[in-house]
Amino acid sequence: MTFLSQQSWAEAIGMYARRYSIAKVTGRRHEDWALDVLTLMRGDSPDVRGWQTVDFHEADLERQEDPYYPFVLLPGKTTETDEWKSRLHEIPRPSAERFLVTLSTQWLDVEKEHEFELRKAGLQAKAAVVLSRFPEGSRFYANTGPKSAQLDYYQKVRVCSPVSRHDWDMGLILVSESEVGMVWSFDPK
Repeated sequence: MTFLSQQSWAEAIGMYARRYSIAKVTGRRHEDWALDVLTLMRGDSPDVRGWQTVDFHEADLERQEDPYYPFVLLPGKTTETDEWKSRLHEIPRPSAERFLVTLSTQWLDVEKEHEFELRKAGLQAKAAVVLSRFPEGSRFYANTGPKSAQLDYYQKVRVCSPVSRHDWDMGLILVSESEVGMVWSFDPK
């Protein structure tokens, strides 16, 4: 059984600190959870519980000019969130756990991860801690294309719909009744 505490959370999201990533959670304030994701995209959004966050850009000068950096707020179809929300597709909880593991790997590709089989159980345990903050009934969204729900995230992901200034970024949005989380990793090439 997974035990969620401030310490177990810090240890779990620590797996993203070695990557060019953002991992944090905010309170759900809107019926349209996408509006809460905008809060997460901002560089000045602390964790709603005061727990550890990972934000590679936390102290970047680019954030002074654009608090959403490295994200790009795309022009919306009808609201400020419609365009980038259309790039997200719901995935089941087991896929979300695998995707959380993939997002922690150096190349965003489990197949390229050095000694993955030796580290797999530990990474899965950390992903389970992250997911435990989002109880049954929570929903998960990935930007890995229309077939996201069918992907095996332990195989190379070949499609993504970037929402950043980079050519390649992959991420997961986690949505419960009370919180909204984001784990997003970037490839700065």
